[in-house]
Amino acid sequence: MSSEKPQEKARLHPRNKNRERYDLEALKTSNPKIKDFIKPNQFGVESIDFSNPQAVKLLNTALLNHYYGIKNWEFPDENLCPPIPGRADYIHHIADLLGDANSGTVPTGDKISCFDVGIGASCIYPIIGVTEYGWQFFGSDIDPKSIASAQHIINSNTSLRGKVEVRLQKSARDIFRGVLSPEQKIDIVISNPPFHSSIEEAQKGTRRKIKNLSGKKVKTPELNFSGVNNELIYDGGESRFIENMIWESRKLSKNCFLFSTLVSKESNLKRIYKLLEKVEAYKTTTIPMGTGNKSSRIVTWTFLSDEEQKEWVKTKW
Repeated sequence: MSSEKPQEKARLHPRNKNRERYDLEALKTSNPKIKDFIKPNQFGVESIDFSNPQAVKLLNTALLNHYYGIKNWEFPDENLCPPIPGRADYIHHIADLLGDANSGTVPTGDKISCFDVGIGASCIYPIIGVTEYGWQFFGSDIDPKSIASAQHIINSNTSLRGKVEVRLQKSARDIFRGVLSPEQKIDIVISNPPFHSSIEEAQKGTRRKIKNLSGKKVKTPELNFSGVNNELIYDGGESRFIENMIWESRKLSKNCFLFSTLVSKESNLKRIYKLLEKVEAYKTTTIPMGTGNKSSRIVTWTFLSDEEQKEWVKTKW
């Protein structure tokens, strides 16, 4: 197994539409409701109140409207509201890896298929992947309400219709089984795992986040990016989820070009690398990411040899 070690990255991806400071005037035009949540920060500069869940949702709705042309992005307030710049970075970095395998050119269009493990109520990764690269998406989720919400977003935006398919995962223990057929060929698997192992751990993390954002101390916090239990919590946390994903990926070893997952906790990397070596992944890559004060990374792996990868690209792309 070969491995590429990460390089430090200080800014968002060069193709990220939100690499620079938010154009608040443009966002106010896209979503006038956001005006009520803009106020001077500690430096006297106009900013969003990131400790307020409603403000965060309005901001991200405005970003999708202004930069991605998404007119309808409605989902229940109790569901996770994803920060758009960080989600876009994941898609752009994966696109670069596909480009590396394709003589330096990022493959676009619906010949590229992407499977989103845990599409969520917001349908965010397919939105960005379809808008930026025209890829075809499949998305799974264990929550029927999230599936219904994602389907409503797809139906409500003409740019997404026919480009995204949602599939209910009936087993909370399974990642791929039950939603991907053994013969289905997938170019990319992406995943943003639940990273807490309990509600107490989730609340502790949110208290820390709110204190960092606003200086406020709260005993029972309202999650500022919201999120129902299955989005934030998994028995065994992020580490167990990714371990299960890696074990299952072996059975799709010749049916998927590139597996990937976000890894929020750096302390989980050692176990992930060891397991990838154990299942005999042919190649792994680690890509550092960072937005604001948060740092994370993408870990990717493939079971295809160099020759098999070349043949895949030649015949499928």
